Amino acid sequence: MVEIIQIDEHFEDWQSLLALVLKAFDYMHPLIDPPSSALKLTPEALKAKAHEEIGYAAMIDGALVGCLFCRLHEPETLYLGKVAVLPDMQGQGIGRAMLKAAEGVAHACGVRVLELETRIELDHNHRRFEKWGFQTIAKKSHPGYDHATYVTMQKRLN
Repeated sequence: MVEIIQIDEHFEDWQSLLALVLKAFDYMHPLIDPPSSALKLTPEALKAKAHEEIGYAAMIDGALVGCLFCRLHEPETLYLGKVAVLPDMQGQGIGRAMLKAAEGVAHACGVRVLELETRIELDHNHRRFEKWGFQTIAKKSHPGYDHATYVTMQKRLN
Protein backbone atom coordinates (compact mmCIF):
# COMPACT_ATOMS: atom_id res chain seq x y z
CA MET A 1 0.00 0.00 0.00
CA VAL A 2 1.30 3.44 -0.93
CA GLU A 3 1.90 6.00 1.81
CA ILE A 4 2.18 9.68 0.86
CA ILE A 5 4.36 11.76 3.16
CA GLN A 6 5.24 15.43 3.00
CA ILE A 7 8.82 16.26 2.14
CA ASP A 8 9.74 18.73 4.87
CA GLU A 9 12.53 19.61 7.32
CA HIS A 10 12.40 16.04 8.69
CA PHE A 11 13.12 14.45 5.32
CA GLU A 12 16.75 13.37 5.08
CA ASP A 13 17.31 11.17 2.04
CA TRP A 14 17.92 13.82 -0.62
CA GLN A 15 20.32 11.58 -2.56
CA SER A 16 17.64 8.90 -2.95
CA LEU A 17 15.10 11.54 -3.97
CA LEU A 18 17.49 12.76 -6.67
CA ALA A 19 18.11 9.18 -7.83
CA LEU A 20 14.34 8.63 -8.05
CA VAL A 21 13.77 11.72 -10.21
CA LEU A 22 16.71 10.91 -12.48
CA LYS A 23 15.60 7.29 -12.91
CA ALA A 24 11.99 8.28 -13.59
CA PHE A 25 13.03 10.90 -16.15
CA ASP A 26 15.88 8.90 -17.75
CA TYR A 27 13.83 7.48 -20.64
CA MET A 28 13.00 10.94 -21.98
CA HIS A 29 16.53 12.28 -22.48
CA PRO A 30 17.00 10.93 -26.02
CA LEU A 31 13.46 12.05 -26.94
CA ILE A 32 13.34 15.69 -25.84
CA ASP A 33 15.06 18.92 -26.76
CA PRO A 34 16.06 21.00 -24.83
CA PRO A 35 17.35 18.65 -22.11
CA SER A 36 15.31 18.18 -18.96
CA SER A 37 15.94 20.51 -16.02
CA ALA A 38 16.10 17.33 -13.91
CA LEU A 39 19.67 16.89 -15.15
CA LYS A 40 20.66 20.04 -13.25
CA LEU A 41 19.23 18.87 -9.92
CA THR A 42 21.41 18.12 -6.92
CA PRO A 43 20.48 16.93 -3.44
CA GLU A 44 20.97 20.51 -2.24
CA ALA A 45 18.71 21.88 -5.00
CA LEU A 46 15.98 19.41 -4.03
CA LYS A 47 16.29 20.42 -0.38
CA ALA A 48 15.92 24.08 -1.39
CA LYS A 49 12.96 23.17 -3.60
CA ALA A 50 11.30 21.46 -0.63
CA HIS A 51 11.68 24.66 1.41
CA GLU A 52 10.19 26.82 -1.35
CA GLU A 53 7.44 24.44 -2.45
CA ILE A 54 5.29 21.66 -1.03
CA GLY A 55 6.77 18.28 -1.76
CA TYR A 56 5.33 14.81 -1.40
CA ALA A 57 7.05 11.45 -1.43
CA ALA A 58 5.31 8.18 -2.17
CA MET A 59 6.56 5.30 -0.04
CA ILE A 60 5.86 1.57 -0.23
CA ASP A 61 7.16 -0.55 2.64
CA GLY A 62 9.56 2.26 3.56
CA ALA A 63 10.99 2.56 0.04
CA LEU A 64 10.80 5.81 -1.92
CA VAL A 65 8.88 5.16 -5.16
CA GLY A 66 7.55 8.55 -6.25
CA CYS A 67 7.54 12.30 -5.69
CA LEU A 68 5.72 15.46 -6.65
CA PHE A 69 6.29 19.14 -5.88
CA CYS A 70 3.67 21.88 -6.00
CA ARG A 71 3.55 25.63 -5.58
CA LEU A 72 1.06 28.44 -5.98
CA HIS A 73 1.52 29.73 -9.51
CA GLU A 74 -1.22 32.23 -10.20
CA PRO A 75 -4.02 33.49 -7.99
CA GLU A 76 -6.09 30.35 -8.54
CA THR A 77 -3.53 27.84 -9.85
CA LEU A 78 -1.37 25.23 -8.13
CA TYR A 79 1.57 24.21 -10.32
CA LEU A 80 2.75 20.59 -10.16
CA GLY A 81 6.33 19.77 -11.03
CA LYS A 82 8.81 16.93 -10.91
CA VAL A 83 5.99 14.38 -10.90
CA ALA A 84 8.02 11.17 -10.83
CA VAL A 85 7.32 7.48 -10.23
CA LEU A 86 9.94 4.77 -10.56
CA PRO A 87 9.50 3.12 -13.98
CA ASP A 88 8.91 -0.38 -12.57
CA MET A 89 6.26 0.99 -10.17
CA GLN A 90 4.18 2.92 -12.70
CA GLY A 91 0.58 1.90 -13.27
CA GLN A 92 -0.04 1.01 -9.61
CA GLY A 93 -1.86 4.20 -8.56
CA ILE A 94 1.17 5.93 -7.05
CA GLY A 95 0.93 9.02 -9.27
CA ARG A 96 -2.80 9.25 -8.67
CA ALA A 97 -2.24 9.06 -4.88
CA MET A 98 0.27 11.93 -5.06
CA LEU A 99 -2.17 13.89 -7.22
CA LYS A 100 -4.83 13.47 -4.51
CA ALA A 101 -2.37 14.96 -2.00
CA ALA A 102 -1.82 17.95 -4.31
CA GLU A 103 -5.58 18.35 -4.71
CA GLY A 104 -5.79 18.52 -0.91
CA VAL A 105 -3.25 21.37 -0.95
CA ALA A 106 -5.25 23.14 -3.63
CA HIS A 107 -8.49 22.86 -1.68
CA ALA A 108 -6.78 24.05 1.52
CA CYS A 109 -5.46 27.10 -0.35
CA GLY A 110 -8.76 27.83 -2.07
CA VAL A 111 -7.23 27.03 -5.45
CA ARG A 112 -9.48 25.62 -8.18
CA VAL A 113 -6.98 24.72 -10.92
CA LEU A 114 -4.01 22.35 -11.05
CA GLU A 115 -1.44 23.00 -13.78
CA LEU A 116 1.55 21.11 -15.10
CA GLU A 117 3.82 21.06 -18.09
CA THR A 118 5.08 18.11 -20.06
CA ARG A 119 7.24 17.87 -23.12
CA ILE A 120 5.56 17.93 -26.49
CA GLU A 121 7.25 14.65 -27.51
CA LEU A 122 5.93 12.67 -24.53
CA ASP A 123 2.51 11.65 -25.84
CA HIS A 124 2.15 8.90 -23.23
CA ASN A 125 2.49 11.56 -20.48
CA HIS A 126 -0.25 13.60 -22.17
CA ARG A 127 -2.54 10.55 -22.21
CA ARG A 128 -1.80 9.67 -18.58
CA PHE A 129 -2.53 13.21 -17.39
CA GLU A 130 -5.71 13.27 -19.50
CA LYS A 131 -6.85 10.11 -17.68
CA TRP A 132 -6.29 12.05 -14.44
CA GLY A 133 -8.58 14.84 -15.66
CA PHE A 134 -6.07 17.27 -17.20
CA GLN A 135 -6.64 19.03 -20.53
CA THR A 136 -4.07 20.64 -22.79
CA ILE A 137 -4.59 24.40 -22.75
CA ALA A 138 -1.48 25.61 -24.59
CA LYS A 139 1.58 24.58 -26.56
CA LYS A 140 4.64 26.68 -25.75
CA SER A 141 8.34 26.83 -26.52
CA HIS A 142 11.45 27.17 -24.44
CA PRO A 143 13.54 30.32 -25.00
CA GLY A 144 15.48 30.10 -28.25
CA TYR A 145 13.17 27.58 -29.93
CA ASP A 146 10.89 28.48 -32.82
CA HIS A 147 8.60 25.48 -32.35
CA ALA A 148 6.54 24.14 -29.46
CA THR A 149 8.63 22.14 -26.99
CA TYR A 150 6.08 21.57 -24.21
CA VAL A 151 2.39 21.61 -23.44
CA THR A 152 0.63 23.20 -20.49
CA MET A 153 -2.17 21.12 -19.03
CA GLN A 154 -4.79 22.03 -16.43
CA LYS A 155 -7.28 20.23 -14.27
CA ARG A 156 -10.22 22.14 -12.84
CA LEU A 157 -11.26 21.12 -9.34
CA ASN A 158 -14.79 21.14 -7.95
